[in-house]
Amino acid sequence: QIFLWDPATGNQIGRVLAGHSKWITCLCWEPLHINPECRYLASASKDGSIRIWDTLMGRCDKILTSHTQSVTCVKWGGDGLLYSSSQDRTIKVWRSQDGVLCRTLQGHAHWVNTMALSTDYVLRTGAFEPAEATINPQDVSGSLAELKHKAQQRYDQVRGQEPERLVSGSDDFTLFLWRPAEDKKPMERMTGHQALINQVLFSPDTRIIASASFDKSVKLWDGRTGKYLTSLRGHVSAVYQIAWSADSRLLVSGSSDSTLKVWDAKTKKLAIDLPGHADEVKYWSPDGQRVASGGKDKCLRIWRR
Repeated sequence: QIFLWDPATGNQIGRVLAGHSKWITCLCWEPLHINPECRYLASASKDGSIRIWDTLMGRCDKILTSHTQSVTCVKWGGDGLLYSSSQDRTIKVWRSQDGVLCRTLQGHAHWVNTMALSTDYVLRTGAFEPAEATINPQDVSGSLAELKHKAQQRYDQVRGQEPERLVSGSDDFTLFLWRPAEDKKPMERMTGHQALINQVLFSPDTRIIASASFDKSVKLWDGRTGKYLTSLRGHVSAVYQIAWSADSRLLVSGSSDSTLKVWDAKTKKLAIDLPGHADEVKYWSPDGQRVASGGKDKCLRIWRR
């Protein structure tokens, strides 16, 4: 089941979205610059399907079925394409408008755990410009048309003349860099990790890809070519999650060693060590000036830059 909530009041909105037969693994909203109403939501599930929901009407609009095993991640790209990764070792590219399967990306030898788009950050922030934010950013004001226009401008600036790039990480210890809108063959096969890859992320400026692994390291790669840059070592246990600061200067990693570490992207060295959690650190994400971390110790911590 999927529940919609009003973040201002904490109250549930509309009806419960039900239809998946197994647990839901990932959720992704339609980008603001495509539809400023933000009414459509994509969900991926252990049942092997992707569903597109009309959240205003409270119904399932499309069901995308082609994966043969659990879908691990879904991304809604800025050019109207949906990307889904699966334990069937493939990544599928769908046309969100009509649900048509465009192509299947093959290459991984084991489960595909995680994906990231070069445009992820600008899609996530939409019409909101982090550089103009105060300590407590207020909601962006303006008509839907104005918000759509600003989000489109920001997206076009980040995307540039090239199509979106996609990076995928797998249990086979490798990453692949793709141009999924144009080619089903990978641009680069990225090797070096000695254990499964938990998460991959493009920096907001798209220049660097970071990958987190059970091998206790974070690796950095060139965002355009996929070439290896360096390894960030300091954790003494598996690295679960990573997040970039809004200005792409800092990278934070969270580990089962109960610490977070802040890395300087320019010097490629440890900037700050953030101990404090009593157990594994698993789920967190950055907002321009702060980081929120949550761990198995049942505590949520907010850290200031």
